Amino acid sequence: MDQIKHFINVISNPQILFPIIVVIFFFIFPPTSRLLALNKKLKIYNLWTKRGGIFLFSLLLLFFLFGLTDANFRSIVSKADNVPIVGLIFLTVFFLWFSMKQATENDRRIAEGKPPKEAENKEKVLVWPDLVYIEFIALIVCSAFLIIWSVVLQAPLEEPANPTVSPNPSKAPWYFLGLQEMLVYFDPWLAGVVFPTVIIIGMMAIPFLDQNKKGSGYFSFEERKMAISIFLFFWLVLWVFLIIVGTFLRGPNWNFFGPFEYWDIHKLAALTNINLSELIYMIWFKTSLPKNILLRELGGFLALILYFGLGPLILAKTFFKNLYAQLGTLKYTFFTVLLLMAAGLPIKMFLRWAFNIKYIVAIPEFFFNI
Repeated sequence: MDQIKHFINVISNPQILFPIIVVIFFFIFPPTSRLLALNKKLKIYNLWTKRGGIFLFSLLLLFFLFGLTDANFRSIVSKADNVPIVGLIFLTVFFLWFSMKQATENDRRIAEGKPPKEAENKEKVLVWPDLVYIEFIALIVCSAFLIIWSVVLQAPLEEPANPTVSPNPSKAPWYFLGLQEMLVYFDPWLAGVVFPTVIIIGMMAIPFLDQNKKGSGYFSFEERKMAISIFLFFWLVLWVFLIIVGTFLRGPNWNFFGPFEYWDIHKLAALTNINLSELIYMIWFKTSLPKNILLRELGGFLALILYFGLGPLILAKTFFKNLYAQLGTLKYTFFTVLLLMAAGLPIKMFLRWAFNIKYIVAIPEFFFNI
């Protein structure tokens, strides 16, 4: 048991866990036809069946039951303000499985020449009294559940705010933990202003960029695999995953801890984070940093120019060849720039975890740090 817990603690290190999650994600939600064919060959598609759902929930439940035998794990997940996140994990898995089950069933029907299941159900249900009764019953059940919850679980209230005493770790509410994690890797104005703005603009632009009418009014994965895979990647990996990391893996002094590891306040992580300019000049060239800002950060600016300049071209020739033909140059460029900006977050996170790269471009004189 101790060896299993130690193994889980080791792979919970973000530089190991994150690449594993990304690889598994693109096998489960393949964005291209080749990966989808491999997915079906490996029978991963069977996850979206009744037996697959039972397997997923059994695996998840088994992990939590096994974890509850450990005092450290139990002390974290049983905290009153962490219990909803445990529920969030189960609910996310359930609704993801339920929606994908409907999508894969429709994909099989379409492959057989049948219409989607939604097209066959033409029965109309009146708003009154049918829908109102259902909503009223749901309201009563949810109210009863919240009352029982408030009686059983103590509210996580602490002493009045004291500016001289800060909790360690000091965490934001669960719905801001993703943003708090982003603050580790970027300047506050980027993580708190620019990235949320880009996300909102990207969501507003989706109806104008996505002209594919397939999957409209019915569930389908194969007909919209790229769109669904991109959406699920940013939702699951870059939001739900960051919430789980901030809740269960971030401990005192904002250090990483495994799920079965004791949260030792005296733990010191031997990290030496350096900027890309320091890596180039001080480590590779064995010289001091230039005093000129532009010369000092030339490597970072070149990296950004290559990333945003060549990235859309490479994607247009490879993965997004059909998408480029559908959208045209202007819409495709807008789409890929937004996509690359969003993809910059996991890339920057991995560079910090694996190579201790603090900033690609660091100009603290003007509070411009990327």
